[in-house]
Amino acid sequence: MLIPRHSSGLVLSAAASMRRVTATAAAAASTVASSRLLPLTSSSSSSSFSCTPSLSSLLLHHSPLHRSILEFGRPFSSSATISSSSTTDHPNHHQHHPEAAEYVQSAAEEGGTDAFFDKTSVLMEVEDCPGALAEMLSFFAAHNVNITRLESRPTKKQLDGKFTFVMYLDFDGSRGEAHVDALLNELGQHTHSLLVLDKTDVPWFPRQASQLDAIANRVLDAGVDLTSEHPGFSDPVYRARRGELAEVARKYVHGEIIPRIEYTMEEVETWGAVWRRQEELLQRHACREYLDILGLMKQECGYGPQSIPQQADITTFLSRRTGFRLRPVAGLLSSRDFLNGLAFRVFFCTQYIRHHSRPLYTPEPDICHELLGHAPLFADPDFADFSNEIGLASLGASDEEVKKLASCYWHSVEFGLCKHQRQQQEEGGKEESANSGSSTIKAYGAGLLSSFGELEYACGGGKGGEGGREGGPIFLPWDPEVAAVQAYPITTYQPVYFVAESLLDAKEKMRKYCERKMSRPFFARYMPVTQSIWVDRAVRVGRKEG
Repeated sequence: MLIPRHSSGLVLSAAASMRRVTATAAAAASTVASSRLLPLTSSSSSSSFSCTPSLSSLLLHHSPLHRSILEFGRPFSSSATISSSSTTDHPNHHQHHPEAAEYVQSAAEEGGTDAFFDKTSVLMEVEDCPGALAEMLSFFAAHNVNITRLESRPTKKQLDGKFTFVMYLDFDGSRGEAHVDALLNELGQHTHSLLVLDKTDVPWFPRQASQLDAIANRVLDAGVDLTSEHPGFSDPVYRARRGELAEVARKYVHGEIIPRIEYTMEEVETWGAVWRRQEELLQRHACREYLDILGLMKQECGYGPQSIPQQADITTFLSRRTGFRLRPVAGLLSSRDFLNGLAFRVFFCTQYIRHHSRPLYTPEPDICHELLGHAPLFADPDFADFSNEIGLASLGASDEEVKKLASCYWHSVEFGLCKHQRQQQEEGGKEESANSGSSTIKAYGAGLLSSFGELEYACGGGKGGEGGREGGPIFLPWDPEVAAVQAYPITTYQPVYFVAESLLDAKEKMRKYCERKMSRPFFARYMPVTQSIWVDRAVRVGRKEG
């Protein structure tokens, strides 16, 4: 997560609010705050036909063209040309293309050469007429080149009065090999345009959900490394309990049912104190989507002041609705690792709770923040897609881009606000006041939903508890491009909040930012059936750290 958890009306200390969102470099700082980050899956509809008898199978994909061929980054000329495309020149020239996930398995996770890197990706424009596909495929057979993927899309473009379609192929071999060069020359003579896409070196990222096991234990702290300012620092019983729960998280393996935790009476009482303090404020200031889902979680997941919900039950609830899952983690992760998890619709979640001596304060993310602040909205399709989009954008991204994504996460998933349209309705025989029909601001960010002080400050007219600034906060329209570079404090209430028109608005703007403004080395999509990541071009990932 990315938010200061203000459990006592105070902003979480730096150690709690920025931690999940800060860059890896911040790991060395003892005051790094806790934070988390988000993503959106493409909602564009498409149909596909695929045969995958082997790794080398040919896949055909037909879907509506979402952008003109001219929007891929370089206009196609009417004459046949062969050109190379660099990621820098064409950062956003592809849509997400679904496909079987074994296609992206890395042959060298532990170092060495990625088998996928020994492939070539091309984009070519061909006249749309009977036999065009068969003709193109015949050239590959003639030069003994194996196609590993093929997609085709119609265009609205006409050349010489005839429509064209785009073919996007991957095949074994690289430029410089005689048979590959001969193939490309022949393709160039029989297509309107041929674009050879570059091969990309990127930082390591997980491609299978099982690889999250590797990054789950790359914690910046072990969950038991408490600072002297922590309320539980001098409590040996509390520290031992933290060690127990950290060990449970470290032993967890992808695919297993999340172990049920037997929380102590003292821990349940701490949870109950936070629940009772937040409940009335949430009814007044939380967004409608959150409240609707929270009501369901009371019935299906055991939410309430009398018991702490189990992550296994919450995961079952979320996965039925949006495919999101919780995953136990022993401590705080770097921004890159945390966001990479969201690409798989996985939220790394702590299992420990704050110290009982100060139930309304925590200097780090704990289950009160995770389960009360974050978990409910992962059952909302728009919010889940929003979070997934950020995660997908983080895969293979540069440190600078990850930093921007973390900032977007902070200003939305942690401290985001959205508008709520009041409806004229009768309650107790009386209509809502003269302000009926006006727009009010509601919270959807977990840092607000789990902090009574800042929730009241942000949504109650800027007159929350301690930690606020005189004159109240500034409210800006949700704009990821602005949020990506907007500075934020980690030990006080936020001076600036971003307000989305709705969760759908937040999602769509985040998607557009990721597609149009980020210098992404490739496009990625999560494949839920295989729980893997598909990428749209040959990539070579760096060595896995840790």
